[in-house]
Amino acid sequence: MTEDRDLRLTGERPIKGSTPDSLLAFHEAGYREVASRLGPGAVLDVGCGVGEETATLAGPDRYLVGVDYSVETTIAARSRAGSAGPAFAGMDGTRLAFRDRSFDAVCSSHIVEHFTAPETHVAELARVLRPGGVAFVITPNRPADFENPFHVHLFEAVDLASLLRTFFGEVEVLGLEGDEAVHADFARRRAKGERLLRLDRFRLRHRVPRSWYVWAYERALPVVYRLLGPESTGIGSGLDASHFFLAPEISPATPGLFAVARAPR
Repeated sequence: MTEDRDLRLTGERPIKGSTPDSLLAFHEAGYREVASRLGPGAVLDVGCGVGEETATLAGPDRYLVGVDYSVETTIAARSRAGSAGPAFAGMDGTRLAFRDRSFDAVCSSHIVEHFTAPETHVAELARVLRPGGVAFVITPNRPADFENPFHVHLFEAVDLASLLRTFFGEVEVLGLEGDEAVHADFARRRAKGERLLRLDRFRLRHRVPRSWYVWAYERALPVVYRLLGPESTGIGSGLDASHFFLAPEISPATPGLFAVARAPR
C-alpha cells in the first residue's frame, strides 16, 4: 500500500488513509501468506507499487526485485528503500526484461485481473522461474468483487486454475477468506455502492469507451468517499490482515483467490 502523499486515490492502488481498511488488509494478508512460503533465493514481485509490501518478502539469503508498470512509482520505491532495500525497475508485467529462469519465486498480487490478455502475464511468470521455482498469484474472487473499471478480467477458482495449468505442471488454488467482520464490511460497502450505481439507470458507464469510464471513476471515487464518510466507506474500521486466512473451501463470498503454481513448463 502507499501513503496519500505518494499517489492520489484512483481506485487502482490501495492507499493508507484513503482506501477501506479491509481492502488494505486484504492485500497485506496475501503478502503475509507469500512471505511465509518463501525460501532463500531470488524473488520477483510483479506490480510492486512503492515497494511497501515488497519489503515484507525480505529474508535471510534472499534477493528481492520489485517491478511496476509505472516508472515514477518504482523511482519512489527505490528512494524509500535506500541502498539496503530491494531493487526496483519500471517494467511491463507481460514483457518482463529478465532472462529465462532467473528467479526462485515470483509474486503476482492483484495484478492478473488488470490484463486484457492475462495469459501473457502468466506466461512471463513461468518463463522467468527456475525449474524448481514457485509462483504465487493472488486475485479477487469474481463473485465477491465489486465493480471496478481497472479489473478487466476476473477469475473464479476453476478459471484461475485452468489458466495456470497451461504454464505450470502443479497448481493449487485456495481461498483468501475473511472472518465475519470482513464479510460484514464487504457487504455493507457493496450495498452502498450498488445504490450509487443505480443512479446510472441506463448503464452509460458500460456504453462509453472504457477509458472514459476509468477517467470518470478516478475523479468520482475520492468525492464519493468524502461524501459517504469513514463509517460508510470502512476507512478507520480497524480491520487488519489478522482477519484474513487461507481456506480450502471457496464460496461466492470468499474475497480472494490464492494460487500456488510450481513446475513451470
